[in-house]
Amino acid sequence: MDNCIFCKIIDGRIPSVKVYEDEFCTAFKDINPQMPVHIVVASKRHVPSVLGFGAEDKEFLGGIQLAIAKIASQEGLVENGFRVINNCGADAHQSVPHLHYHILAGGDMGERIV
Repeated sequence: MDNCIFCKIIDGRIPSVKVYEDEFCTAFKDINPQMPVHIVVASKRHVPSVLGFGAEDKEFLGGIQLAIAKIASQEGLVENGFRVINNCGADAHQSVPHLHYHILAGGDMGERIV
């Protein structure tokens, strides 16, 4: 989609610090990190949220979940732990209508939801 910031990052039209890429997703460092480690994992398909997928997409969605595990391992997050967040819709404050996940790590997050 031409006006989607994540589509522009995935296509290389907006610079980013990419940490991972495969056929399912692109992962890059968040420009406004909420934790010392804050990585955005954006779907290669422009779909506004998880609600835009069906049963036929389970391989694609599973590929993103496996990518999150690879990224966590690659970035050295496994030993101390990390949090994965997906905001879906207005009340969840989803700021970009493109399926994406946040990987947060680098300190004790307590029990709060970021």
